[in-house]
Parts: sequence; C-alpha cells; structure tokens
Amino acid sequence: MNFLDKYQEETYALLRIISGFMFIWHGTQKLFNFPADFPYPLNPLMYAAGTIEMIGGALVMIGLLTRPAAFVCSGTMAVAYWMVHGMNNFFPILNGGELAALYCFAFLFIAARGPGIWSLDK
Repeated sequence: MNFLDKYQEETYALLRIISGFMFIWHGTQKLFNFPADFPYPLNPLMYAAGTIEMIGGALVMIGLLTRPAAFVCSGTMAVAYWMVHGMNNFFPILNGGELAALYCFAFLFIAARGPGIWSLDK
C-alpha cells in the first residue's frame, strides 16, 4: 500500500473535514430537530452537547482553532460514551456506543495532529 504514502496530508485533511461535517449534524439534530427529530427529551447537558457538536464540528471541519475544538469534541464524546453507553455493557457493539468511541478517538487524533492542509489555521 505504499502508493498511498504521497497522499497522507490529503487523506488526513479529508478525515478532519468529514469528521467535523458529520459531527455538525448530531448537534443540529439535538438543537433544531434537523435533519431528523431527536428521539429523546433534552436536558441542559444535552443542549451543551448539541452546541459543542454543532460549533466544534464546524470549527474542526474548516480547520479553525482546530486543536482546542477537537479536544473539546473528543472530551464530549468520552463523557457521552460513559454516561449514556458505557454503563450499560462493557462492549461498545452491545451498548450502542461505538460511534461515540470512534468520534472520541478521531477527535483526539485531530487534536494531537493539528489542522493540516486545507485549513484556516494553516
């Protein structure tokens, strides 16, 4: 797979952009019931999570304040995993938390690596 070596920067940028883009929609679903209704009642913690998802996702996507935004997004997903999913069952596939866990570590990687190319921070 060495033929992909020359595309490391571009594939990382796509990871950052797409992760942020997809994260935005979790926030808009919670805050605005868009693009689909959020199926659970909201409490103050859920409003905070939705705000972080929408704003943090946008910042990560465009690459502005990338490191702190990604770090906060990662922490939000760690909290979401343990508060909502992790206490139900040890295995993410059984507790429904695999997406939260994946977002947590993807955003942690983005926070550690920084904005990369195709970013406003660059």
